[in-house]
Amino acid sequence: MLNRHPLRAAVIGAGILGVDLAEKLLASTTLTCTLVTGRRDSSGLRLAAELGCATSTAGVDAVGSDIDIVFDASNAAAHPAHWGELASREDVLLVDLTPSSGGTMVAPTVNGYRAESARHLNLVSCGGQAVLPVLNALAQHCTPAYVEVVTTAASASVGPATRRNLDEYLATTEYAIRRLTHAPEAKVLTAISPARPAPAFRAEVTVLASDLGGSEPTLRASVEAAAAEVRSFAPGYAVTSVVVADGRVTVSVRVTAPGGRLRSYAGNVEIINAAAVAVAERNAASRKEVRSDGHRGQARARA
Repeated sequence: MLNRHPLRAAVIGAGILGVDLAEKLLASTTLTCTLVTGRRDSSGLRLAAELGCATSTAGVDAVGSDIDIVFDASNAAAHPAHWGELASREDVLLVDLTPSSGGTMVAPTVNGYRAESARHLNLVSCGGQAVLPVLNALAQHCTPAYVEVVTTAASASVGPATRRNLDEYLATTEYAIRRLTHAPEAKVLTAISPARPAPAFRAEVTVLASDLGGSEPTLRASVEAAAAEVRSFAPGYAVTSVVVADGRVTVSVRVTAPGGRLRSYAGNVEIINAAAVAVAERNAASRKEVRSDGHRGQARARA
């Protein structure tokens, strides 16, 4: 007998990220958000309660034994302790949306299969989720010697925890880029824009490679194919420019949110939350082999 009930999820963190994530989980057919927890009473917890989620100010201590997946939308400094609390619970998947360096780094269209067996997933950063699919596509045509990424987010879409974690954001994103492309050097820069009207989230990727292969149309087609895959879970993801010249390729990406509670300019929130739901849904699909005797099928046996 297969377990067809939605997996029960908890979100740690009730900021912009956590509340939007809870709303996305409630819209999923294979996941549901049953708890949003933080460390203090806040407007975010009240919004979560309005969505129908149980709320708590006990942080990770509020995560009960009935939870299947925990999403950490708190901050990088707190994340190791959260994993420490949950590591011994073999049936719980922890999805880290903070820019910490623990766990298996994953982007849905790059190595999303890791969600089928890993128990501790690291989504790198919003910038990482925006550029890793593009870099993965380019790496099929060259060996990058240097990668540079510049991201810009609207001030209104960047919460206090994200602002405190800017150093971690830069370091973790650079590390993920080096891991994926094998580039010996990577640099990430970011800007928080107070402009009005608020600008959409964007990222510009520059790759230097002496063996850059393929014509501009070929590279453009590869990047566009990668973008189309991302749009399967984040429809507002778009490549706006691909320029190739003298061993250099520059790709510009823009991400918009679908609107509603999350404003359209908050593509940084949209891309990482959409990625979080995508990998969790892949994990849920792998659990469909769970039998009534409690043993997992082959997908989980590979963990």
